[in-house]
Amino acid sequence: MTDPKQAPAAATPARNPPARRKGLTVIAAAVAIAAIAWGGWHWAHGRNFQTTDNAYAAGNVVQITPQLGGTVVSIGADDTDFVRPGQLLVQLDAADALVALAQAEAQLAQTVREVRALYANNAPLQAQVALREAELQRLEADAARSQQDVERRRPLLASGAVGKEEFDHAQTQVTANRNAVGAAQAAVRAARAQLTAAQAQTEGSSQQDHPNVVRAAAKVRESYLALQRTRLLSPVEGHVAKRGVQLGQRIAAGAPVMTVVALNDLWVDANFKESQLAELRIGQPAELTADVYGDKVTYHGKVLGLGAGTGAAFALLPAQNATGNWIKVVQRVPVRIALDPADLATHPLRVGLSMEAKVDVSAQDGAPGAMLSSVPRTTPVSSTTVYDTGMAEADERIARIVAGEVLPALKALPAVAAPDTAAAPAARL
Repeated sequence: MTDPKQAPAAATPARNPPARRKGLTVIAAAVAIAAIAWGGWHWAHGRNFQTTDNAYAAGNVVQITPQLGGTVVSIGADDTDFVRPGQLLVQLDAADALVALAQAEAQLAQTVREVRALYANNAPLQAQVALREAELQRLEADAARSQQDVERRRPLLASGAVGKEEFDHAQTQVTANRNAVGAAQAAVRAARAQLTAAQAQTEGSSQQDHPNVVRAAAKVRESYLALQRTRLLSPVEGHVAKRGVQLGQRIAAGAPVMTVVALNDLWVDANFKESQLAELRIGQPAELTADVYGDKVTYHGKVLGLGAGTGAAFALLPAQNATGNWIKVVQRVPVRIALDPADLATHPLRVGLSMEAKVDVSAQDGAPGAMLSSVPRTTPVSSTTVYDTGMAEADERIARIVAGEVLPALKALPAVAAPDTAAAPAARL
């Protein structure tokens, strides 16, 4: 016999299938609406952007290295310090360079005096030539007179008006005069040769432009340049990192002592997958965020260029895909993105920080070859004028030495002027 209390429970399963179908229909509809919404968003907006989180801030990392060896006597900047172009970073012992410069200046002064003597010797040699030529003319005149005397006596010898002994004496005098003329001609040639040799060393140049003086002056400049290179100056504005030099350390030429990072001129290297490159073009706008600030700070930039190869192609040990078992790995190509200087000044970055890059690829322009630069660069990537005026004092000292002044030996280079730090951005960092 059936229990009446159980009858409603047996009727419940009959009402569940419609409710389940209704719930599934609602879920399916929601999924369909979401898919349509996502598809519409992707068609209208999402497909116009390519994004990657494999991006990092990069910049110019200037390595400071000495051009000659020496002992460190002073260190002018430490890690995290802000430096300006021309600021003294490291001072090497300059004693040897000062001695070499003093020797070069003394040699220049001696050379100037020797060259002046060369020019002064021309006048005596010219006078010597004139004297020899006058002596030759006198002897030639004597020889001509003695020859005339012989010719006058020759007819008189037959008549006995002139004795044999007198005639022989006249002929002997002719021979002696001829020999004297020959010796005088040789003396004239020798004097002219000496004058020509002296003039060959002085003609075509002044005392200041004489090759010997120019060579000695170049030696002074070389020594002064070596003295200047005992001071290691900052070529750019930036912050010091990786100081590896210590006071009293003997360092060799080319050894890195510290690094200066120009944090006011950074860019982003965004590594896009090879499947994302088809629509990337030079000049496309980009938006970037840094993990250090999060999504609340957005940087603006534009694509500067696409790399010439994948990272694996330029690796120290490139992959050997033609050997052994092969597994396909999606490659990435670095894309350089310039940062807006105003954004960078407001929110400074450091090299190596993680970034997220989103490039607007809707601007295609239809120009063939826009993925690669086709115009050669006409300006330098970077330059400095720190070393342009380093020889002014050397040229001034050379000019005074050539003019005949006796200068005291240089004891030290002029002090490096302290840079203006009033507007230094170090406070922002």
